[in-house]
Amino acid sequence: MTTALQRAERRISPVFLALVAVMAVSGWAVWSQTMAANTGFAVFLFVVSGWIVSLCLHEYAHARTALHSGDITVGAKGYLTLNPLKYTHALLSIVLPVLFVIMGGIGLPGGAVFIERSRIRGRWRDSLISAAGPLTNVLFAVVCTAPFWLHALDGVPEPFRYALAFLALLQVTAAILNFLPVPGLDGYGVIEPWLSLKIRRQVEPFAPFGLLAVFGLLWVPEINGVFFQVVDTVLRTLGVTNWDTYWGQEFFRFWQGEPQLSPTGGVV
Repeated sequence: MTTALQRAERRISPVFLALVAVMAVSGWAVWSQTMAANTGFAVFLFVVSGWIVSLCLHEYAHARTALHSGDITVGAKGYLTLNPLKYTHALLSIVLPVLFVIMGGIGLPGGAVFIERSRIRGRWRDSLISAAGPLTNVLFAVVCTAPFWLHALDGVPEPFRYALAFLALLQVTAAILNFLPVPGLDGYGVIEPWLSLKIRRQVEPFAPFGLLAVFGLLWVPEINGVFFQVVDTVLRTLGVTNWDTYWGQEFFRFWQGEPQLSPTGGVV
């Protein structure tokens, strides 16, 4: 009975499988340009579904690491099913990040799984639980940019190339923001176990406002400029240019009109 229950708690959710299916089908549509008149819409579906899939993997990484670190309650909470509807803060974890992608092209980190920290065995494990999520974004970015840094773009259709670049941009922004040592973000969770109880208690009331503070600071032009300089530097290291991410965002915003392609597939 216990084994059957554990299997049910870890069975991949149909919701997640549906998201992967949407990502695969829309990615195929972008690649083959079977929706030539609506390539932008296909790019939109591919990037949004890919972004939600990465959010699910981000939260799964937190939960899975917590499971192996002592918190056996994550299974009963549904966190191991990759179902975004099981997260404790679905609004913060899924809805708001998707809205920010649509509005500004920023991979906004979300809050999500509730870990019973008292069950965790040791400070290193506690830190690793927090780091596991953004490390998933790093891995996702490396996978998305593989054709770029492997110099394997020959034969890759331009719209698909740009869609991958924009999806990689979201992963890089999410990883950088999440690793900031700000209360309420994963970066603070990494260092929190090593802080004194006094400091943790002093910082705790500010945790719900950390993400809002970061977002507010990003509206300051100087800070925003520095932030995206760092993002661009990381992407260039991975072989992705500003040209790639710019046109990726242009295709993504299909409601502004379809970018024009030349007969050879390039943007004109």
